[in-house]
Amino acid sequence: MKDHAGPAKKSSYPLSYSEHSMTAPHVDTERISAETFVAHVEHYSTLGSTNDRALQCAAEGDCPMPMLIVAASQTAGRGRGANRWWTGKGSLAMSLLLEADRLTGPRGTPSPLTAIAAALAIVDTIAPLLSGHVIGIRWPNDVLADGDKLAGILIEATTDGKLVIGVGLNTNNPMDDAPVELAQSATTLLDLTGRHHDQTELLVRLLLCLERLLDETVDNPRQVAARANGLCLQRGKQLSLRYGNRTITGRCAGIAPDGALLLDTPQGRQHFHSGVVEL
Repeated sequence: MKDHAGPAKKSSYPLSYSEHSMTAPHVDTERISAETFVAHVEHYSTLGSTNDRALQCAAEGDCPMPMLIVAASQTAGRGRGANRWWTGKGSLAMSLLLEADRLTGPRGTPSPLTAIAAALAIVDTIAPLLSGHVIGIRWPNDVLADGDKLAGILIEATTDGKLVIGVGLNTNNPMDDAPVELAQSATTLLDLTGRHHDQTELLVRLLLCLERLLDETVDNPRQVAARANGLCLQRGKQLSLRYGNRTITGRCAGIAPDGALLLDTPQGRQHFHSGVVEL
């Protein structure tokens, strides 16, 4: 990882730490630390929210970075806005805490390309496992397989220049266990492939892909945006976007070179660097 993530120095801290629960056996934290740019790993069986834990670590200011928080289960997983993220038994929830540096936009807000980089990293991780399935992204923070949501991303910036990249990936959790309201719109790797997947292997691949793509957002952002544009599943569809206290409706024209959502509205084509697409 280049300087925007800070040096990947290995920590003398324990590689696995659990404050309230026994460490779950399905993630090899030592391998993650040895094979990726992550300097420190916390692994929990149960946690309220990996993003909340990452923000807590950022506020405490004494954690080596980049830092990874992984949980086998979340009791209060968060999505964008008021949305919640269901973490089914066997799924993967992680948050990466790192120095933001050049990964944020004006006034320290997260660049839309950061979420796009995370989405593309997920695509690159799962594509070899899903041959024959249609994989794409839904701006700004979802990865879909065969039209159903497989992963979600939550990016949060702190006031002191740190960034949290949260990822929820439905891996080994069957959708039969999902709440009724999600069962018809989400999917899992287990349901798509009919087999369980090694969580450590997925994490290592995802982190390596994410490191590469975060570097690319700095070195060649237009290339990252162009690839996301090619995978955009919203193109040509009529969308409603909650933007502040307004709702803007228009036909999606894809993703702009800076990562913005393009909407063709009665007032012309408009660029949106943030907002929540109403489904």
